[in-house]
Amino acid sequence: MNDKIDQAIWAHSRWKVHLKQAIETGQSDFTVETVQNPHACAFGQWLDSKEGKTLSHYSEIVELHQNFHQEAAHILSLALTAQKEDAASKVQLGSEFSHLTAKLVNKLADIGKSDDK
Repeated sequence: MNDKIDQAIWAHSRWKVHLKQAIETGQSDFTVETVQNPHACAFGQWLDSKEGKTLSHYSEIVELHQNFHQEAAHILSLALTAQKEDAASKVQLGSEFSHLTAKLVNKLADIGKSDDK
């Protein structure tokens, strides 16, 4: 289970890089629809599994994960529609996206630590 949590932390931490690239180029390998769907990423699919549903704080993780994907999709949408300044402001330190990323990653890290015991 810890491997899945570690992978989720890494993958969701990297989204800032993906979004910054989309803001700079106006292009992305991801569609807004795919990013918006929290069940489309590997972690979301695992969360939907029998094993994923055994996570402590499962419903809180699901909500944080969903909110993260909604905000990432919104920023990607701005980036892909040439609204660079708006999109860039939404990935800055202190932004909602920054807070959601931190909350999700920290909660997953806490669960990973408690599962190690």
